Amino acid sequence: MARAILIVLDSVGCGGAEDAAAYGDAGSDTLGHIAAACAAGAGDRAGLRSGPLALPHLVRLGLAHACEASTGIALAGAAKPTRPAGRHGYGVERSQGKDTPSGHWEIAGCPVPFAWGYFTDLENSFPGELVAAIIRDGGLPGILGNRHASGTAIIDDLAVEHIATGKPICYTSVDSVLQIAAHEQHFGLERLYALCRTVRGLVDPLRIGRVIARPFVGSPETGFTRTGNRKDFAIPPPDETILDRLAAQGRPVVTVGKIGDIFAHRATGQEIKPFGNAAMFEAALAAWSDLPDGGFCFVNLVDFDTEFGHRRDVPGYAAALEAFDAMIPRLEAALRPGDLAVLTADHGNDPTWPGTDHTREHVPILAFGPGIAPEPLGRRESFADIAATLGHWLGLGQVGPGRGW
Repeated sequence: MARAILIVLDSVGCGGAEDAAAYGDAGSDTLGHIAAACAAGAGDRAGLRSGPLALPHLVRLGLAHACEASTGIALAGAAKPTRPAGRHGYGVERSQGKDTPSGHWEIAGCPVPFAWGYFTDLENSFPGELVAAIIRDGGLPGILGNRHASGTAIIDDLAVEHIATGKPICYTSVDSVLQIAAHEQHFGLERLYALCRTVRGLVDPLRIGRVIARPFVGSPETGFTRTGNRKDFAIPPPDETILDRLAAQGRPVVTVGKIGDIFAHRATGQEIKPFGNAAMFEAALAAWSDLPDGGFCFVNLVDFDTEFGHRRDVPGYAAALEAFDAMIPRLEAALRPGDLAVLTADHGNDPTWPGTDHTREHVPILAFGPGIAPEPLGRRESFADIAATLGHWLGLGQVGPGRGW
């Protein structure tokens, strides 16, 4: 029986979607702009990387073809092979928004049928009645922040006051999210998680996609650093996903990274959550080596997004892409006849774009495995085409509204 592994390169978009202007993102292009910046020398950083963006294995599988199909512009510095080794194309998101749950749910066969709620005011972002409820139900002396902010910047600004007062740092962005940062020792990690569970219930009527716990450590003398103990408290998908179908049939499922959080831990099988792209890739390969026939491994590599996209760090993002590219031969070597590997993304996060938020983009789709004939996939009208393909490949029947290839 066939197996499949699906790896989401979080935020690795490949060109602004047709409706990007509605999100303020017309012209955004995560991969294209990183490649162009590297070709122009703007991706150099001493001790990290230099020169044109080098993704030989991803380009061999068809990444440059997928990017050019999406934007009509050649990927700078990439020598396209005449015949890519993998199936290659790009996906168009049908769900509203440019957030993590929408992208992942649609990839899994469940496009979002409703509009998310947002906190749109840049200052005093949360309604007064919500703030009062958070303070009351959370047993808090108050909250700090209450604005749109970069997660690292607002911790630097408010960590000392947070430690002195015991007030958690609450902030948001253009995404459907309420984030709560607190010191692991002074506030307590489990207390932060409990607070986020309370807030999750308070924002359900507002259709806020995620409440995110953002724990950090440190002191004024050493500086403050976010830890790997982030936890997302998400609304569950509103309809069946490929994970639900697999669970109903008793198939083995392994989810790596924040997949469990994104799907509200519904049908997410064995959850593995190491910290960092390299550790998550190693964990995925180890789980894959033991995965029985008919099994599915679903992986999210979040560093592209959290460490480099939101921080608008072009050299860091380029280095992370090159590090992942170097892992591809090990993934290919781990595939046996009957296996299918799919690489994609959930949205964009163009590090050359103004602001610090996600960008509404197409996503690349690369599919490969032993004996799988390479061919262009072209434009896929929904991310849900991925779930439809995986459903048929794994013998699950039609999953979701997509069209398989």
